[in-house]
Amino acid sequence: MTASNSPVDNTTQTSNHNPGKPAKSGKLEVADLITIGVFAALYFVMVCVATLMSTLFTGGFGSIFLPAIAALISGCVYMLLAARLGKFGGITVMGMVIGLFLFISGHFVLSFIASIVFPVAADLIARAGKYKSKVLLLASYVVFSYGLTGPILPLWFMKDAYIASLQARGKDAAYIDGVFANVNTGTFFISMAAILVCAIIGGWFGQKMMKKHFIKAGIV
Repeated sequence: MTASNSPVDNTTQTSNHNPGKPAKSGKLEVADLITIGVFAALYFVMVCVATLMSTLFTGGFGSIFLPAIAALISGCVYMLLAARLGKFGGITVMGMVIGLFLFISGHFVLSFIASIVFPVAADLIARAGKYKSKVLLLASYVVFSYGLTGPILPLWFMKDAYIASLQARGKDAAYIDGVFANVNTGTFFISMAAILVCAIIGGWFGQKMMKKHFIKAGIV
């Protein structure tokens, strides 16, 4: 006769099913925060590169199109974070870290608010697909990319306060006129549309890079 499996046998079989791979906790842990910090630093580098590119190649439109350029080149960082972490909070914290830096560096409080609202919304969208749905991750990245609009929205919606801020920092009338030379209703809609298009392209490219290089290399 064949003996039936004892509770000990079942426990052994269960433990051998995924050896060395404890179940993921749904909460952020210390190791997760370190991972988020690394990716936040990488994203910050991408924002700095986007700032340089917008200054060099878009002339007087530099700050207006900075979020779009950042969205175009940061897709890999975002998709890799979502794949590595797979928990709610990572996207939110990364966005808030960048927003906090912008706020501390002298931007309006609106820059920090945008860096909370849009990343939280992006995190919720990604979580709806369990951080695995390509469509929802792409939509999430598009929403996240609008988190960088905080520093430029006051150009259109808080013009007087923005001018007062520049004057308090010692900027002359010629400089202020240059800042607002291309700020109008048309450039507002163009800049918002540019973020949408660039985020779709950047997110799609990030997903392609994930599949082609990072997954095959065992990074995720």
